[in-house]
Amino acid sequence: MKLKILMLAVGIAALASCGPSYRVTDQSTVSKDTVSVPSAIRSSFATQYPTAANVTWSTYDAANVPIDWELTGWPALDQADYVAIFDVNNDKYYAWYDSDGSWVGTTYVITDYKSLPSAINTMITEKFPSYTISSVHREMQKDHLAYEILLKNGDSKTKVLVDENGNIIKQKMVVKQ
Repeated sequence: MKLKILMLAVGIAALASCGPSYRVTDQSTVSKDTVSVPSAIRSSFATQYPTAANVTWSTYDAANVPIDWELTGWPALDQADYVAIFDVNNDKYYAWYDSDGSWVGTTYVITDYKSLPSAINTMITEKFPSYTISSVHREMQKDHLAYEILLKNGDSKTKVLVDENGNIIKQKMVVKQ
């Protein structure tokens, strides 16, 4: 019995020693970049998001965009452009910059639907009474603020892009693939 306990203790100690041999206290200093980002873009980003943490840079990849790019009306991007994925106040943000260093837009997920402006909730209740909210992204571009909302009613899904006053900017049905 003592041998089994000793073997268990040795096994636990061995597993515990497999962890990292360092301690990271400032996540903003950890580089997770997959690309080299021009300093002008990094500087612009740092000015725009001074409290960003856990920043990861990569090139634009249409397959890894959390929003409906067509719905936003933002300019088309390609692999010469950049995306920063980062945290602010425990929310995951995405910010896109074109190859010239101009900010294209930023989005983050809203999980507390009750925090949406009341005009948006009123619009959903009136125009989509049998639908429920499936997801919401808050999208910011220059002087525009919009909410991309995925609504679901059984197998039927629709996306709406609305302003903070509840006005529908664009709407489209989501077709299963």
